[in-house]
Amino acid sequence: MHTDARTLENGSVVAGDLCIVGAGAAGIAMALEWIGAERRVLLLEGGGFDYEPRMQELYRGEIAGLPYFPLEAARLHYFGGTTGHWAGFCSTFDALDFERRDWVPHSGWPIGRADLDPFYPRAHQVLGIGPYEWEAEQWRRRDPALVPFALDPKIAWTKMWQFSAPARLGTLYREQIVGASDVHLFTHANVVEIEANEGATAIEGMRVRTFEGKELRFRAPRYVLACSTIQNARLLLASNARATAGLGNGNDLVGRYFMEHLEMPSGNLVLTRTPAPATRMYAFEFGRTKARGEMALSPEVQRERRILNATVSLEPAPLEGAAQSTFQWGTPEVVERMRTQRVVPDAAATADSMAVRAEPRTFHLMTRQEQAPNPDSRVTLSGDRDALGVPRARLDWRLTELDRRSFRDFYEVLGREMGRAGIGRMQMRDWVMERADAPWPSSLGGGWHHMGTTRMHPDPKRGVVDASCRVHGIGNLWIAGAAVYPTAGCVNPTLTLVALTLRLSDHLKSATA
Repeated sequence: MHTDARTLENGSVVAGDLCIVGAGAAGIAMALEWIGAERRVLLLEGGGFDYEPRMQELYRGEIAGLPYFPLEAARLHYFGGTTGHWAGFCSTFDALDFERRDWVPHSGWPIGRADLDPFYPRAHQVLGIGPYEWEAEQWRRRDPALVPFALDPKIAWTKMWQFSAPARLGTLYREQIVGASDVHLFTHANVVEIEANEGATAIEGMRVRTFEGKELRFRAPRYVLACSTIQNARLLLASNARATAGLGNGNDLVGRYFMEHLEMPSGNLVLTRTPAPATRMYAFEFGRTKARGEMALSPEVQRERRILNATVSLEPAPLEGAAQSTFQWGTPEVVERMRTQRVVPDAAATADSMAVRAEPRTFHLMTRQEQAPNPDSRVTLSGDRDALGVPRARLDWRLTELDRRSFRDFYEVLGREMGRAGIGRMQMRDWVMERADAPWPSSLGGGWHHMGTTRMHPDPKRGVVDASCRVHGIGNLWIAGAAVYPTAGCVNPTLTLVALTLRLSDHLKSATA
């Protein structure tokens, strides 16, 4: 069912069995799980079914610390959320990503990779990606042209990626959710406050406000925040009527440990072996590639060098001249165009713009590295308020020397291994090889991947949610999405985000059985 919240009478109270706030990747994935569960599920989406400028403007915020993309351009505020400009990149977290690493402060999840293995295949179905196969050799058997570089597995390996169409969840699942009798979608239902009981130990309702001045209440025994990483923290901090520091923030952790993936051009690779090794394993054409490999360092090397996890992708290009293709996924200009036009770039045109020789010998290197968890990298509230009266978010993005040193050490090891194997030589950009305390270059950028701010930890003094994603100290509030990640891994967060959401959904179903 679907109701535009603007059509409800002012002061209306809507009741259900489960209330989900946010209809992006996490919210939609969870709502789908409850179709046919014989429970009344309330799914609240602040926007409508299409882009609206004044709705998007609610996400405008303040940038402090390192330069970052405009917050209103980083997330989409309508049904389907940021899957509306998702590129469809999918890969699993590595087992090491979940472990406590003594060289990575604040690392370690209360769950392991094995806890997510049952949910990754289900997430594949939601996101419309291929088989649950993540080994290079599995893909080589499917396509003999996909030959990984002959690297020493004790040093480096080929990490596989798969690509969704990409799935625009708002388009893909709109009819199914609107047609469901037990999931009730409310659009234009912006939550402005999470209302708690007097002791702030339980949630009593969600207060919703519309641009027309109406105030509504949504109530249920259980609530799930499934907004974006920044908005989840913003809403908890702004809900301070019963807890002056914000809900779930008794230990000043809400908003802290904001993480991004450092996605930066880092240098060049020139193949030197004759004949050159096959490179189709590492090729990519937007809208066409089903799977590809990226190069990563082994867990043993990461432990030995005490560095963060990272992968590097190869973009065929001449060594001299333009270093980028004509299609720049992720730049502010493209995201703005995607946001305002709500269109997917023409796949054929994009592929043509990226067309290269079948077996090129020269590549540009694009690094994707995890960010070390840092309590000083955080989201707080701005002194400014949006049109509905909610304090805006203030993002203070900060990095550490470990982030900087890991870049350099990664390429020292990988470059040496590529030379030892006779594959090629790497030429790095000057900034990559500078000392760990050197300033970041002007090319510093992220992948638009927001993680952290309500991190998972069994100890309430070290995390906002427990291993089941329930907010510490609040009996009926859970958080879904990448906001709960204790560490970021080096892959796009969407696949793991959906897998975690499905795990949470199963937990809630068992609790209500």
